[in-house]
Amino acid sequence: MSGPILIWGAGAIGGILGACLARAGHAVHMVDIVEDHVAAMRGPGLRIEGPVEEFTQVLPAFTPLELSGQYDTIFLAVKAHHTPGALDMLAPHLAPGGVVVSAQNGLNEKVIAERLGAERTMGCFVNFGADWLEPGRILYGNRAAVAVGELDGRRTPRAEAIHALLQIVEPEAVLTDNIWGYLWGKMGYGALLFCTALTPDSMSDAMARPEHRAAYLGLGQEVMALAAAQGITPLGFNGFDPVAFGSGDAAGMETAIQAMVAHNRKTAKTHSGIWRDLAVRKRKTEVDAQIGIMVSLGAELGVPTPRLARMVDLIHDIEEGRRAQSAALVDLLVTA
Repeated sequence: MSGPILIWGAGAIGGILGACLARAGHAVHMVDIVEDHVAAMRGPGLRIEGPVEEFTQVLPAFTPLELSGQYDTIFLAVKAHHTPGALDMLAPHLAPGGVVVSAQNGLNEKVIAERLGAERTMGCFVNFGADWLEPGRILYGNRAAVAVGELDGRRTPRAEAIHALLQIVEPEAVLTDNIWGYLWGKMGYGALLFCTALTPDSMSDAMARPEHRAAYLGLGQEVMALAAAQGITPLGFNGFDPVAFGSGDAAGMETAIQAMVAHNRKTAKTHSGIWRDLAVRKRKTEVDAQIGIMVSLGAELGVPTPRLARMVDLIHDIEEGRRAQSAALVDLLVTA
């Protein structure tokens, strides 16, 4: 791989990746649709702030219409539901033999592979906490698990090269032969975070409510059942234990919930990105692209997903102004 690295989507995740890689001496170009953000990155620079570290990095930045040329390595870091549109704009800029690395939430690798080919797609799992605060400012809330790997599990020179880049951002980043295991583990963890976003509470406070334990346990179990039906072995991280949720081990799930609560109490990013979309930015979330696709998959596989389906409806209600965020909404998932 040669030439500059392209980061498509300079929000919370993409902004941290780009700023850290550029600070380490790599040539990095940034693309974003927010013109004020693009202008800020060009100068005075992208400000990374929070408890992990604080620095400002000036970056070559472009809107999609301004970008020219082709790139061997592109990190895609847009919201899951924006993936198809981003690929329309990105495709002409991917060099022959180049690769798109999905630094996103969800199963976007499937979407990218269908559009560009599996041989031009690499899986990536990112769990560190970050928030886009305003043009030119990103909160780096905490360190957490990062993994990368080829979709077919092979260890390749390009996977090793991408892994080395990610180690600049997270020294404990993993090069894995089971990227789908990490991604499905994140789907389980992510379902719980969507549930916390139904409330005004922090992630840790929402998950810690004993009266809502059945809702969180049920959501995790539904996701793990979907993974099992496909022969996928999800992997755990930062407290989430897919074995406990997959087997219905009550004690193991309780231990996992407590570990996730403890992990999220240590971050400056107190609320999920889903919560921020609903409460602060007042925009559509990734619920259809992350949770909705699992409901559809459950229907295809004959795996019941009543809590996931109900949660999609509740998130839609908040998005469209029919309901307000409230802990009482989680009550509706306890017996779903």
